[in-house]
Amino acid sequence: MTTIARTRTLADVVPGTLARDAALVTAGSLLTGILAQAEVRLPWTPVPLTMQPLAVFLVGAALGSRRGALAMLMYLAEGAAGLPFFAGGAAGLAHLMGPTGGYLMGFVPTAFVIGACAERGWDRTPWRAFAAMTLGSLVLFSCGLAQLSKFVGTERALALGLYPFIVGDLLKIAVAAGILPGAWWLLERTGLAPRPR
Repeated sequence: MTTIARTRTLADVVPGTLARDAALVTAGSLLTGILAQAEVRLPWTPVPLTMQPLAVFLVGAALGSRRGALAMLMYLAEGAAGLPFFAGGAAGLAHLMGPTGGYLMGFVPTAFVIGACAERGWDRTPWRAFAAMTLGSLVLFSCGLAQLSKFVGTERALALGLYPFIVGDLLKIAVAAGILPGAWWLLERTGLAPRPR
């Protein structure tokens, strides 16, 4: 049985252990809550356009699989507990049970998958980072559409929860896929993260 070597993520460049991880997980959850406030409501669908996926992509890749997933679990717990962290300042457990709850809960496996890719060095080049984010986006849409379809049916779920968001998600993926390799390049230039051999 072969094992795949784990490379460092951006979070691993930060010195520390448990305290560092707790701070980074908390920061990841807060970033997601902040970007959730950038919201545009479309009149024909219950699913809003938000910047949350960008946060999920960045947090998953920067923190790695486990810490990224923990950050998203913390984000969901914060919003469910009443903090105004869901899209447009919404909060409460009902949002996780509603039509858009699948997208919210999908943040956890999405961050995990993207983080797992980053742990294999996929965040070091734009094209590989783009591939990792695209894979994560497929996970996110699968989770979101599964729950949305229970409210609107499978055929309408695609029209309401996928098609209007493809272009926007590709743009978010492109932004995240540019930020991560750029961050590694800066760290390598400053000597904080030597290039892997």
